[in-house]
Order: sequence, then C-alpha cells, then structure tokens
Amino acid sequence: MAACVRGIAVADSHRMDFLVTNGRKTKPRKKKGSGASGKPAKKHGVKSSRESVRGKSSPKKSSNPRIRIEAAIRSIPQGKVSTYGAIARAAGLPGMARQVAQVLHRGFGLPWQRVLGAGGEIKLRGDSAIEQRLRLEAEGVCFRGRRVNMKQCEFKFRRVA
Repeated sequence: MAACVRGIAVADSHRMDFLVTNGRKTKPRKKKGSGASGKPAKKHGVKSSRESVRGKSSPKKSSNPRIRIEAAIRSIPQGKVSTYGAIARAAGLPGMARQVAQVLHRGFGLPWQRVLGAGGEIKLRGDSAIEQRLRLEAEGVCFRGRRVNMKQCEFKFRRVA
C-alpha cells in the first residue's frame, strides 16, 4: 500500500523498492551517510591509513570544478584582467572556457568585469558591455580601441608543477 503526500506516491517503509513520482517509477534515494560507493561516511576524528602514515592530512585542491574556477577568478587583482580560457587552465580544466562563463553567470560576488574573451575582447553585449568597460576603466585597465591592452593588463597565473 502506498501513501500519497502532495501528489507523490511513496511505497511503505518496509517495502521500499520504488517511488512513484508524477506517474513514473524511480529508484529510491540512497540514505544519508553513505557515499557514491555505498560505504558509510567517515567518522570525525578517525584517520585513514594514508593519514596515519603521513601524520596530518594535507589540504588538497577541491574536486568541485565550480569552486576551483571561482578561486581562480577571485585571484585576479584589481587593475588586471584574464581570459575565459586562461581561467579554465588555471583551475585545472583546460578547454573548458564555457564552464567559466557558466560559473560567472550563476556566481555571486565575483569580479566578473575582469574576465574577457581571447585577445582582450569584451564578450558581453549591450548595456552589460558598457558597464564592464566603465568598471574596468575605473580600475585602471587601459584599452586599445575596443579591446583591453593585454600586454599591459593581463594577469598571468602561476604555473602549477
């Protein structure tokens, strides 16, 4: 017997082999505390075998691409600019410049005006392009015509070995 909550039919707890949502059968969600591998979550304060050999656990790069892209964008100083492709490479995602654009579109509080297209071109159109140019000029970025002078104002990310 299935219970119906707000138009969603859910099987009884003792017989949880499927969920019916909007007329479709779907598999039930995994319980909290188990990862994608199905193993239980690591308990706080318990070291893994690797950590016990090394001592402390070292801070690693985030595995989330969005966080790495946001960190690369935030590292661009005032008065400097970078390209979508350079930010993707700095985040360890070469060839994923479109992901940088998505993060900028969805992000909040990022210095979006410091990110340009290849060759220093402002890729935005309309009022947004005018606002980007005015913000960059206020930061001291110099232009050559409609493009930013990349020789003077491009931010070079450090190489990661």
